Amino acid sequence: MSLRQNIKQLECSFRRLNLIAASRSLSSLAMRRRQQKRRPQEEMTQFDPYPLMKEDPIQICSDLWVKTFADQARKPFRNLTGFLSKFDLWVLAYQRCYANETGTFPPKNAIHAPTLRDLLTLRNAVVGGKFKWNKKTEQLVRSPNEKPLATLSKRRLQAVLESEAVCFQDRVVQEVLMLILEPIFEARFSPKSHAFRPGRNAHTVIRTIRSNFAGYLWFLKGDLSEVCDNVDRHLVMEYVAKGVRDRKVMNLIKEAIGKSSIRRYGDSGVDCDDWRSKKKKKASKKKKILNPNEPKPDPYWLRTFYDFAPEEAARVPSYGHCGILSPLLANVCLNELDYVMEEKIQEFFRPSEHDSIWKHSIDDGCHNPSWPEFVPSSGKEKTRKMDYIRYGGHFLIGIRGPREEAVRIRQEIIEICDSKFGIRLDNSKVEIEHITRGIQFLDHIICRRVIYPTLRYTSSGGTIVSQKGVGTLLSVTASLQQCIRQFRKLAFVKGDKDPEPLPCNPMLYSSQSHTNAQMNKFLETMADWYRYADNRKKVVGFCAYVVRSSLAKLYAARYRLKSRAKVYKIASRDLSRSLRESSNNAAPEYSDLLRMGLVDAISGVQFSHMSLIPSCDYTPFPRNWIPDHEHVLKEYIKLEDPKFFCDLHKSIKRDGLTLPQEQISEILWHCKTLGVRSYIHTSNASSASKPSKES
Repeated sequence: MSLRQNIKQLECSFRRLNLIAASRSLSSLAMRRRQQKRRPQEEMTQFDPYPLMKEDPIQICSDLWVKTFADQARKPFRNLTGFLSKFDLWVLAYQRCYANETGTFPPKNAIHAPTLRDLLTLRNAVVGGKFKWNKKTEQLVRSPNEKPLATLSKRRLQAVLESEAVCFQDRVVQEVLMLILEPIFEARFSPKSHAFRPGRNAHTVIRTIRSNFAGYLWFLKGDLSEVCDNVDRHLVMEYVAKGVRDRKVMNLIKEAIGKSSIRRYGDSGVDCDDWRSKKKKKASKKKKILNPNEPKPDPYWLRTFYDFAPEEAARVPSYGHCGILSPLLANVCLNELDYVMEEKIQEFFRPSEHDSIWKHSIDDGCHNPSWPEFVPSSGKEKTRKMDYIRYGGHFLIGIRGPREEAVRIRQEIIEICDSKFGIRLDNSKVEIEHITRGIQFLDHIICRRVIYPTLRYTSSGGTIVSQKGVGTLLSVTASLQQCIRQFRKLAFVKGDKDPEPLPCNPMLYSSQSHTNAQMNKFLETMADWYRYADNRKKVVGFCAYVVRSSLAKLYAARYRLKSRAKVYKIASRDLSRSLRESSNNAAPEYSDLLRMGLVDAISGVQFSHMSLIPSCDYTPFPRNWIPDHEHVLKEYIKLEDPKFFCDLHKSIKRDGLTLPQEQISEILWHCKTLGVRSYIHTSNASSASKPSKES
């Protein structure tokens, strides 16, 4: 082959290579242009929140509740990122936090577009693992009442950074986690715990004690408040991992707990945080002007009622930056103790046929609170039984048996707390009390009183015999001494044995109608709090006497009257008449001002007579009670099960019953084929033939 031919072939090959390279470059340019066209669309969809708001957040939460309660195996959830990335849940969490901040729940269409974009950015940061707790200077979502940090002075900026208040975006993340985690753990919690759970409260504890704790002699009252304050975060994460295995959710909770949940103590054993708080001087209280969107503070009657919270309910768990998740995490930890105690209840039970109750099974016996149990309630021929209930970090155990069994169970509880929570309890934290001494729990005293009922029965000869017996009745009464202590702490009374009311100084500059209305709301809540106490009339009457006397002293000082007697003489016993007429003769008559609508009507102080106070509520409480929402969930799960419908249909056919749908279809078929008259004639004939067959 000549040199010229080789050169021509090389030129052809080079041309082919150039054409291929050019075609590839053109195709790459076209691809780049297509990607450049797609990028703005993807960015718009990534930062446009409206296409993501497709589902109903309430429906998402309800489906999760149904899914968790329908799972009988209680397997841990390994993938919750799908729920965590649902933007509708974030919008609902923002609405709830907004309502908590401003007092109004905003509708979805009232949230501005920039706020939704910030909320979407926060969601992407949480899902992508870039979110950090307590970043007050780098908040992606801000409170509607919060001012920008750039407009604050150095002093206010330092105060914001040093304050322990939770920033708004942390609350939103906590709310989303609460919406996801609460249904998962509620399905796993024991029915023996009643604190910080939906549908359960202190009233359900008192009613359960009245219904199920009759017949017990020894009571163990335990205090596990250290779990609410000082617990190892590795233990918390270990117990959370039994229900949740999602890495993103676990990392969020682990970072939120951090090291701040461990309390720091100095060399002398004094808490450093308490020492710093004592060192700070009390700042002077100034009148605060509220912003337009800022909610009003709690009214005086509500703050006063909160101060009456019992010791068991006054302490709220706090784990680092967990916020509203802290009570849920505390219940997750203490749920281990609940399951252990449920097993011990079954092991401790020893029935006896010679006993009056619980002869065969643990659910035998009458659970009416008015049912008397005849003494003696323990001994060799009596059934041995135990029951357990917990409210927050405090629990109560009732034991029907000798004291040695109570001492043994106390030692086992101390060992369980040491192994499960790393907490060393002494005997003072788990006290053993006899029923005759009275056990105080949630400001109610559990005791028993002796009654002498008349028993009537038919003898072998057929005659009716009446015989008097001796029995004991479980009594749940309100603690009057604790009520006096709370009133003394709030400066309503002074003294212990014979408390003397003091004037209600915080209401000094309020009108008579406003003051009476505030105190009436307080008395209504107190009457509802002592709803299930046997001495409800006595305690509520004492509260009404203290409030009425305190207001009378206040009005005597405000209107320059000499004594309470003069106030009662002018304003009547319930303080419903106006005191303005007698104090200032130059002022117009109260009746004229009321007619013109310039003043409010004065409502009298409630419960001025004992006959006006409601009696104790003795409504029977079921032994295996569950809240209404759990009952609805279980019924809904049954209706979704096809096996349930098949069994129901078989039972209807087996019992010879007819369905309403079959009757309607039969009526329609007869009317279409034979006519209405023939159907009426055949139905009358069949009804006439039935009594003849029976006869």
